[in-house]
Amino acid sequence: MTELVLSFLKELEKNNNREWFQANKGWYDEAKLEVEKLVNTVIPDIARFDPSVNFVTARDCMFRIFRDVRFSKDKAPYKNNFGAWITKAGRKSCGPGYYIHIQPEESLLSAGVYMPDPEKLKKIRQEIYYNIAEFKAILGIKELKKYAGGLDEMDKLKKSPKDFPADFPDLDILKNKHFTISSHLTETQLTEPGFPDFVLKVFNAMHPLNAFLGRAMDG
Repeated sequence: MTELVLSFLKELEKNNNREWFQANKGWYDEAKLEVEKLVNTVIPDIARFDPSVNFVTARDCMFRIFRDVRFSKDKAPYKNNFGAWITKAGRKSCGPGYYIHIQPEESLLSAGVYMPDPEKLKKIRQEIYYNIAEFKAILGIKELKKYAGGLDEMDKLKKSPKDFPADFPDLDILKNKHFTISSHLTETQLTEPGFPDFVLKVFNAMHPLNAFLGRAMDG
């Protein structure tokens, strides 16, 4: 990925309005195409270790840059990032999947399950509860720990989830509403020629978590 993508996003953040965007539509199209090429490059290789994503394309997985501002106090019309959620059903699936987020100073690669519905969330928690040693072993895999420091900490419950004992030794894990792991990226990493290969190394290391979560959700 070239500096063009990051340069566009930096300028968009400073000029988040329709007039500027329309005047720079060609720049946006170039940047979007670069991200599409990256996503289309990595999908077939991800499918080698996770065949579930074999039949999706970048267009299935990439999020629109236009924001829904109807219920938001922030009326900026555009997102200041490019994002792609690579799953067997593309961006409309709650996962498990692989996420590429390109944003100046906040770029990352993530995997796992984000915002599962209540039924799926309960299934994940049950799978972890009954197989806690396996789950912790996955989080402790050396190759995974090289890229991610553990489950992302966001939107956690303050009390034990319903139907689970409050004295469970690893209750803190069950308090999660999302089960994702992330590897943060520097701008240097993004623009290196070998970036697609790095993406695959990270997602391959994260795949055991997705396999566990997929088993839970399908159970």
